[in-house]
Amino acid sequence: MPTPQTPPDALIYVMVMASAVDNAMSDKELVRIGQLLQVLPVFAEFDPGELVAVSKRCADLLGSPEGLDIVLEIIRDTLPPRLYDTAYALAVEIMAVDLFVKPEEIRLLQLLRDRLGLDKLTCAAIERSAIARYRPAA
Repeated sequence: MPTPQTPPDALIYVMVMASAVDNAMSDKELVRIGQLLQVLPVFAEFDPGELVAVSKRCADLLGSPEGLDIVLEIIRDTLPPRLYDTAYALAVEIMAVDLFVKPEEIRLLQLLRDRLGLDKLTCAAIERSAIARYRPAA
């Protein structure tokens, strides 16, 4: 089973999973993933040329039986605990881009929170900050 080799790979798995959970990866979500790769320090050592290959590995796993559980396990096992909240924040960020979070996205956030052992207060703060960032002016 192909697994991410580095924490940045696992974080890309998080973003791909967050984008794909509603069975539609929007252009806005894909653009945001690219932007995050360029600006976040956690991706400083990641080769952007590997994005398609890493994303494809994740998509292939998600399409397999029990794929979501497998990907969640890979993410948990690959990331150091200090990046668990980063993973959750990236999932929220990708979901928030469309300005509407669907029920299946909320369920994925619950699964991610539980799998990574994140507390509800931390998750609520991350979610609230996304609401503030994406709030329209009018």
